[in-house]
Amino acid sequence: MPLSSLGSLTHDRAPGAGVTAVLGPTNTGKTYLAIERMVAHPSGLIGLPLRLLAREVYNKIVDKVGEHAVALVTGEEKIKPPKARYWVSTVEAMPRDLDVSFLAVDEIQIAADLERGHVFTDRILRRRGRDETLLLGAATMRPMIERLLPGASIVTRPRLSQLEFAGDRKLTRQPRRTAIVAFSADEVYAIAELIKRQHGGAAVVLGSLSPRTRNAQVAMFQSGDVDYLVATDAIGMGLNLDVDHVAFASDRKFDGYQFRRLTPAEFSQIAGRAGRATRDGTFGTTGRCAPFEPELVNALQNHSFEPVKMLQWRNSELDFSSVGALQVSLSESPRHDALTRAPVAEDLRVLDHIARDAEVREMAHGKAAVERLWEACQVPDYRKLAPAAHAELVATLYRFLMHRGRIPRQLVRRAG
Repeated sequence: MPLSSLGSLTHDRAPGAGVTAVLGPTNTGKTYLAIERMVAHPSGLIGLPLRLLAREVYNKIVDKVGEHAVALVTGEEKIKPPKARYWVSTVEAMPRDLDVSFLAVDEIQIAADLERGHVFTDRILRRRGRDETLLLGAATMRPMIERLLPGASIVTRPRLSQLEFAGDRKLTRQPRRTAIVAFSADEVYAIAELIKRQHGGAAVVLGSLSPRTRNAQVAMFQSGDVDYLVATDAIGMGLNLDVDHVAFASDRKFDGYQFRRLTPAEFSQIAGRAGRATRDGTFGTTGRCAPFEPELVNALQNHSFEPVKMLQWRNSELDFSSVGALQVSLSESPRHDALTRAPVAEDLRVLDHIARDAEVREMAHGKAAVERLWEACQVPDYRKLAPAAHAELVATLYRFLMHRGRIPRQLVRRAG
């Protein structure tokens, strides 16, 4: 199999040349290492799995080098100083045209996720720093790195503290500095209300909150104003929280396709938020969550999980010569047996729907027009409409962009 089929940016050396994969469980200092390495270079870019984590890392780098030198780019926030040397971003929003000395991608095991995985896979295979590239993630990714990036250096790091099972406790009897995890907004708010009645206060962290509100809620918990945090599994994505105990109020979530029980590795990502640096942590169950079976407890305490066997992939070398050519290039299959074609995502469903609109097809002539159409298709469905209704909104946005060059503020306000 030709190495070029993996999509590496290098053609005269192994795909993993210049890449270091730093692997291990939670609380191993991987993200801290990436920050230290980045600021040792004249320029850098780090892609993170969560907007809240991107903001946290941005603040840490600003403390080291000053806000004039650091940019933040997520789906919600854009801070771009004119002379920024260091860029912090969510993985999806990583700027494509930056040439930097250092580049890192965090939580690379998300490349196996059905919904977001293909984006992480693309960054693993294609994004590189001129002088240094770090890929950070779980030890379960080792076989994938060895297969897809021969020549990469692999470093494993042990957890800095112990993680112990503390059994089941009632919601109202959780110890101080506990994070209670649930998987729906209704459940999170209901638990938070109960905790507030019993203990006087609780911070709430949900992906749907505005950046300012999310940041304020985390700050309230971190400062000790409240001793309880109620959150979704988003806190499992590398956030450095002052948590001593993680309590699972549920063990099932909707992954974009079905309701299912979390995998042991997913439980581990969340439970591992307990304990910080060399301070030990505990995890357990509460509420309606069934008690954990001994095999799961053993796996979580010893960080022993099945390796990742397949990564999600979608072609990113797209043909914008026409709408039809774009659709064909998006339907390509991977050429490596460690990769599988990702399920049809929302942006592709939108493209397939509005490509049948005669007016849209008439406007989408030429590379620039087709590329703009694809960018419009990637507008998230924040309102959680039916697919056809969201596609109609995207078609309306595209018409404004092509006819006027901008979207009227009144439309944005109505859509919000």
